[in-house]
Amino acid sequence: QVHMVESGGGLVQAGGSLGLSCAASGSAFSINTMGWYRQAPGKQRELVATISKGGNTNYAASVKGRFTISRDNAKNTVYLQMNSLKPEDTAVYYCNGWHYGADYWGQGTQVTVSA
Repeated sequence: QVHMVESGGGLVQAGGSLGLSCAASGSAFSINTMGWYRQAPGKQRELVATISKGGNTNYAASVKGRFTISRDNAKNTVYLQMNSLKPEDTAVYYCNGWHYGADYWGQGTQVTVSA
């Protein structure tokens, strides 16, 4: 069974940086698409960024130019480097792995950006 294990997150001031990482444990294969989603209080979960096994990336307009997603296929690990953070980036960030119809989610990690 595949488990997405997240690390990183925390509290940072506006304009600061944070990094998240997520490893897919228990997987015998390289997960096709990995990514990050976030959910702020009272809002729906939204896409932040995704990256394919081949390195193709997709970003939400709100984070483009500030966040960078990357992955290490050998380690089945995805990273999210977040720069120039804003208070509106405050949310629980969830790691996701998608592999041909199978969806895997992490437990979520809190990111709080103070003004």
